[in-house]
Amino acid sequence: MYPRPSTDISKCAEREASQMTSLPAVPQFGALLRDHISSVPTSSRPAFLAGLERSAAARYRDWAEQLPDHADALLGCAASEDEIADIVGELFPVDPAARAEIDAALPAAVQLYYDVFAPYSPLEQLYLQSEAEIQGSQAWVRLSEGIDDEHVCAELARCTELELRSSTVVKELLADLGVADPAPAS
Repeated sequence: MYPRPSTDISKCAEREASQMTSLPAVPQFGALLRDHISSVPTSSRPAFLAGLERSAAARYRDWAEQLPDHADALLGCAASEDEIADIVGELFPVDPAARAEIDAALPAAVQLYYDVFAPYSPLEQLYLQSEAEIQGSQAWVRLSEGIDDEHVCAELARCTELELRSSTVVKELLADLGVADPAPAS
């Protein structure tokens, strides 16, 4: 009997990292997803964003399977994305009718997001995700503007921290694999 091919691409990822000469251009994810986000009522947008966080958690779990040597870090990021979704869900509950609207609009947004990543290798996808986390952190900052409730603001600040921590974890993982983060544009 022949051995079953491994889904562990860690060795391939290391080789790929050593051969990467440039990283993909990072889209403005908010602009990319704007039409989908605005397709739900303003009061439902936090819950919609929470759904996008859950899809990011699923992606991290997929990457953890593909890169088992880095599974702990990637599963930690998945847990952070789920925690953000939980926090936002508790802060901004929606009624069943709004939930139905969100559930109807979310799959197209998730698919668009996944399509952005599709042409790239797992390491390039992780780079894009690390940048998406930075951009996503600002959604919680903007959402907190004009909110006077200190508890809500503190929880949204926690969401921002979790987004930025995931970005840092992924950038450290990429650096460990030899993928250089491009210098910030001046």
